[in-house]
Amino acid sequence: MKTSTLNDLAKTIRSKNAGTDKITFDIIFKEKDTYEMVKNSKSINREKLAALYNIEEDRITDFVEYDPANAIKFTIRRFAPSGDPGEGDIFGSQQYPPLLGIEVPVQ
Repeated sequence: MKTSTLNDLAKTIRSKNAGTDKITFDIIFKEKDTYEMVKNSKSINREKLAALYNIEEDRITDFVEYDPANAIKFTIRRFAPSGDPGEGDIFGSQQYPPLLGIEVPVQ
């Protein structure tokens, strides 16, 4: 089966603060067909994301496949509030790179 990485398929992959104790992630696709292919493959799901970020599934507070925007969005609870001593990414903007290599079956 042929695969492609999420980095090659998505138009935008980003992370950002969602309040002081959450980080939200957006995976946005330019073409509806590509979005539907990725969504239907179930290559991005709570279980896979928890494993990818080495967190318990219950730390994922939201997981949404948002058809009007061709986007998959999810939010995780931080281990420490933004700006707390030892917190390495105050804006949450550097948390998306693990998503880039997710393999997705392509037709």
